[in-house]
Amino acid sequence: MALACPNGLGHPRLGLVFSKKNVRRAVDRNRLKRLTRESIRLQQHQLPAVDIVVLARRGANELDNATLHRQLSGMWRRLARDVRKSMVS
Repeated sequence: MALACPNGLGHPRLGLVFSKKNVRRAVDRNRLKRLTRESIRLQQHQLPAVDIVVLARRGANELDNATLHRQLSGMWRRLARDVRKSMVS
């Protein structure tokens, strides 16, 4: 899940929340954080200037890397579309 709010910086910023309650093992939390950072690094040129907070849900650690990357890419596209729509309205 991701939350977004426009910022005036001209580039996106990322915040990560992977709680021990939802992702038990530290190695899994670190893997999810690493993959999320890499995904946004690859997509940052397509994102508007927003602050993004990514919240991990239970079971996120059960996804393999390819599936997680695919889901994150889709989430960035939806987020960019929704932010652009809200800025026009």
